[in-house]
Amino acid sequence: MAKQTRDAEFTEYAASRSGWLRKVAYLLCGDWHRADDLVQETITKLYMNWARARRIENLDGYARRVLVNTFLGEQRSSWWRRTVRTAAEPDTAAASVDLDVSLDLRRALAALPPRQRATVVLRYYCDLTVDQAAEALGCSSGNVKSQSSRALETLRSRLTTRPAVAERVS
Repeated sequence: MAKQTRDAEFTEYAASRSGWLRKVAYLLCGDWHRADDLVQETITKLYMNWARARRIENLDGYARRVLVNTFLGEQRSSWWRRTVRTAAEPDTAAASVDLDVSLDLRRALAALPPRQRATVVLRYYCDLTVDQAAEALGCSSGNVKSQSSRALETLRSRLTTRPAVAERVS
């Protein structure tokens, strides 16, 4: 295949899937700028391996796995530990019906450990089965189940509404 044809094919794929990859990346990291960096790195890795990647039956699954592995790899690197995150609220892509609930969920999701967060995103946002998530994460189905269980338990406890404290009357 000619390089020009290969590049055009890759460009078409990357342009059509970059928005979806960006949403998944945001759910993983909780920061739109960092999500852009993760997508850029993922797209670069896809381009470097495009000759092999284009022959894969489930190209979206492959791209998603590259994205998740890039995110998890970044979490383990010393660069991530040296980076200081601000307490500023994350950018929003679009207004939601209940912004407070959406922000609470994002905060709770961002507080999960990286592998639990990746598991929740793959299972409940990407709508993957346990086996598909296990394949994407490179682990066992049992690991996905336990990570999902722990993550959901943590999310439930963080998102449980607490009764309002009665105000004192002076």
